[in-house]
Amino acid sequence: MAHPLSRADEVGSLLAAVQKLLIPFIRSADAPHSPENGSTNGTNGNLATSLVNHKSPDELEKLLKLDFPRTGQGQGRFLEVVQQILHYSVNTWHQGFLDKLYASTNAPGVAAELILAALNTNVHVYHVSPALTLIEKHTTKKLASLFGLDGPYSGGISVQGGSASNTTSIVIARNILYPKTKEEGNGSYKFVLFTSDHGHYSIEKASQMLGFGSNAVWSVPVDQKGRIIPSELENLIQQARDQGRTPFYVNATAGTTVLGSFDPFNQIADICQKYNLWLHVDGSWGGSFVFSKNQKSKLAGVEKANSIAINPHKMLGVPVTCSFLLAADLRQFHRANTLPAGYLFHSPDDIEQPSGKPEDISTDLQVDSPEVWDLADLTLQCGRRADSLKLFLSWTYYGSEGYERKIDEAADVASYLATVIDSHPDLLLLSDNPPPCLQVCFYYAPGKRLVYDGESEDHVSENLHAAKNSKVTEKITHALVAKGYMVDFAPPSSNDIENVGNGKFFRCVVNISTTRETIDGLIHAFEEVAPEVIRKLKG
Repeated sequence: MAHPLSRADEVGSLLAAVQKLLIPFIRSADAPHSPENGSTNGTNGNLATSLVNHKSPDELEKLLKLDFPRTGQGQGRFLEVVQQILHYSVNTWHQGFLDKLYASTNAPGVAAELILAALNTNVHVYHVSPALTLIEKHTTKKLASLFGLDGPYSGGISVQGGSASNTTSIVIARNILYPKTKEEGNGSYKFVLFTSDHGHYSIEKASQMLGFGSNAVWSVPVDQKGRIIPSELENLIQQARDQGRTPFYVNATAGTTVLGSFDPFNQIADICQKYNLWLHVDGSWGGSFVFSKNQKSKLAGVEKANSIAINPHKMLGVPVTCSFLLAADLRQFHRANTLPAGYLFHSPDDIEQPSGKPEDISTDLQVDSPEVWDLADLTLQCGRRADSLKLFLSWTYYGSEGYERKIDEAADVASYLATVIDSHPDLLLLSDNPPPCLQVCFYYAPGKRLVYDGESEDHVSENLHAAKNSKVTEKITHALVAKGYMVDFAPPSSNDIENVGNGKFFRCVVNISTTRETIDGLIHAFEEVAPEVIRKLKG
């Protein structure tokens, strides 16, 4: 007689045990964090108060003792491994985590991940994921409408991340504008893509993947605030055409990775329309400002884009990964990506595949195009996790007003940080105040002068000063970890004439949970560690 299944009991037992480890880990991040009480980063040897127990890769490999046993070790060894992972991982719930363009998730996020793990379904065809398919279509339709993409065929798809959004948008743009390439490849076309000098590196990676090559990506100069200069974009488009090349795609950015800049979308859109180029807006970071009436003006003109990327896992606290590619006309996604696969898609493909010369992007497709319910037929993916559920449940939990409030509070904290830095005698603000997005860039500069102040016009001396200042920034960054703070750093871009010789600077990223007390604690930590770092460097 077969043994009865007891999977539910097994899951219940294991989840209860794991919960006893996770909840203290999360709770430790809510401990007070201020200049008065100092850091809570492991000062008492307690894991629960640690931001990160940093080890080198070689050290960590020895400590973890990773192996795969021949005989299953059951719940006991399972929990030992979980304890080790928690002990040697960065606690992104910690107030001191100000390092990247994301932070911890939240209660609805954790619950949503658990639900997805339990369902373990693939949102590629409707008949195996009916509820989750509807949730993705509903969520992306609403999200697109926030950006002003509210036509009858607007919507979107979930993707694996911002890089995947950008790559998919390039494929769609090429296949729509030059339909023969879908079957014949790039052929004799010398395609050119344009992106900001401050744009994300994924555009160049995508160009390599898609057979265009790195040299097909032309960087557009930016102004002092890090925004694309429209006249420079148009000049480059004309230059490409004069060389017999085929410009077809422009990537504009809503919230650049370093400075958080927003490109002038209205002007860029006018140029794209003039030359019949696909306009994609990479809003992976700053696109979430669409939830805030106070911040949404920075996205003016974004509704003219053909596609928009947004990553709720960055600013909105939705678990990684949760990313979307939105469209003014979702039928173009289908037309560009659909392929016959009778073993998977069981509905007939009623859209004819076009061929011939470049099409006007604004040309209407067949009015009777069928609704697409098998979502993998819109994407480059087949295996598709139902990441849209995470945003749907979080949006349900907090509401649009809740997200708006969180974003506005975070923007206020970022402005507070910029103000504190600007008024501090030993810190030099690079970002505008208020900052365009939620990151703030600055130097450590005693008396408002860089530690190694390049006064010589000699190029070699300038490079030496930049290298030394970069070392100052790096060393302070590492020293801050012991105080319970993680911030990042970045080099000036090649066109940043004012700072290119000054070396790397700090980039501190505020998130929707960051408090003013945390900012005060960070500044106090700088005051504690920076002078000692300088003393050691100057020996």
